[in-house]
Amino acid sequence: MKQILKHSFEAVSLLTTTNGMLDITIVPAFDQPDWVIPTGLILSVDNHQERVSTYHWQQQDVAVFHLLPQDQIPEKIIILEGNTTDHRFALQTAGDLRQMQVRISDVKDVDLPEQFGSTNIDASNEYLDKNEVASYIYQAVTIDDVVYMVADLDKIAHHLIDLDD
Repeated sequence: MKQILKHSFEAVSLLTTTNGMLDITIVPAFDQPDWVIPTGLILSVDNHQERVSTYHWQQQDVAVFHLLPQDQIPEKIIILEGNTTDHRFALQTAGDLRQMQVRISDVKDVDLPEQFGSTNIDASNEYLDKNEVASYIYQAVTIDDVVYMVADLDKIAHHLIDLDD
């Protein structure tokens, strides 16, 4: 496997602020806290009720990361920008997305609550083992006393995309 090379564009750089505010989208996740995604990374939200491992979007096949159990019917595919067009990937989930603007100072780092142990986190991704899934957990945060998950999207993208192609 090739070494993961960082690119000059880092998706996390989209967490720039205007007057100390972040534009975020809350993405429903199951058996884990809902995910916080920078709104600027979302390229498209499509209705899609079939569980897939790749999704054809604008003449490109993008890998899919599941945020719901295998037995639950998905509702949406969320296409996320990557460091390159080849590193775009999708999240598949069910439920409503919520967009909000929050002050940076209102986002607090917290420990992941015990009820969300690593054995629960996204075991629905059948091609990932539990240690790999747990490694995508970047940080649990609270916003208005609600726990959310900030995932390492770059690491997920690199794992899902076969760089040897």
